[in-house]
Amino acid sequence: MIRIEQAHLSRSDMDAQRQKLAPFSCAYSPQIPEILMKLGCSIAISTYQAGKIVFISPKDEYSLVQLPRTFEKPMGIAISEETDQLALACKDEVVVFTNSEDLAEFYPRSPKKYDSLYMPRVTYHTNNLDVHDLSFGLNQELFGVNTLFSCLVSFDSQYNFKPYWKPSFVSKLSSEDRCHLNGMVMVNGFPKYVTAFNQGDTPRSWRENVTQNGILMDIETNEIIASDLSMPHSPRLIDGKLYLLESAKGRLVNVDLSTGKAEEVVKLGGFLRGMGVYGDYVFIGRSKLRKNSSSFAHLQIPEEHNTCGIFLVHLPSGSLVGKMEYQMSVDEIYEVAVLSNKLRPNILSKSMPESKMGLSIPETTYWAKMKESQ
Repeated sequence: MIRIEQAHLSRSDMDAQRQKLAPFSCAYSPQIPEILMKLGCSIAISTYQAGKIVFISPKDEYSLVQLPRTFEKPMGIAISEETDQLALACKDEVVVFTNSEDLAEFYPRSPKKYDSLYMPRVTYHTNNLDVHDLSFGLNQELFGVNTLFSCLVSFDSQYNFKPYWKPSFVSKLSSEDRCHLNGMVMVNGFPKYVTAFNQGDTPRSWRENVTQNGILMDIETNEIIASDLSMPHSPRLIDGKLYLLESAKGRLVNVDLSTGKAEEVVKLGGFLRGMGVYGDYVFIGRSKLRKNSSSFAHLQIPEEHNTCGIFLVHLPSGSLVGKMEYQMSVDEIYEVAVLSNKLRPNILSKSMPESKMGLSIPETTYWAKMKESQ
């Protein structure tokens, strides 16, 4: 690991050293930048705790570079390869960004530094829905997991959200987070499978026995495929197989869709959440437990696993090939996404002045001139 040494320090000394670290300081194994370079991709993570989306890219085969941008409570990230768009679920809105390589090339603050630039193009004003997973569907329709209302939704210009499906065991739409619906898998452009913490129908019923009653469900048949999962998150369909993270057990599992049996692929420890897929590799997020959280207080996770970072796993062999661990700024990760064919991406939030200066039209792009500082 490339790291800042912290061994043999007292707790007070470690706290003092932590305060000296630069924001977003991290340690990582040398395989991470090398593999990202060979894959030709970058990673995007959302951390609602820090209020950031962070792009992690290979600077070269030996080092990484990070680009954090500020958003209010960012969670779900959706990527469209077809239109080269990125959607981000925030506290009370979903923002859609479109990549422009031309705007990236002439980005006023750093020309020819970035190979892509995600510019804000559409904002859906959802109000507070606690949107978790987010995905583009057929014809670029945007679907999300509305955790607060225990349902799947789509977004358009007419409403805050349009209900698409709710579990059969949830009696009505109500802003009560009844089962902690959180994960969603798309098949043929529409939602197909979901994960939730239980099958409850009362306000926040999932908080009881939170590590024992998680489910994987087929929304087309309303069939419960598995009902004994441990805080399931981040379901993914990879080569016809359903994978998900059992967060409370710190493991990646493959769930047999015919029997519901969960087979362990790799145990990483800690609280896992967020998974990006690229080729034979999966990038898995791990979060530190919140000490003041009633939902997490009873989880028994060893101190050495109570860290925040990203694991890189070779899926066919189930082997860990590299990891990255944050030492500052980031304690929790919700989503991990892969930005393919992008080695130095950039993204602008709506609050950044540059986001108002870049114009794209079908034939060309324009940058307004920046005013000189007085």
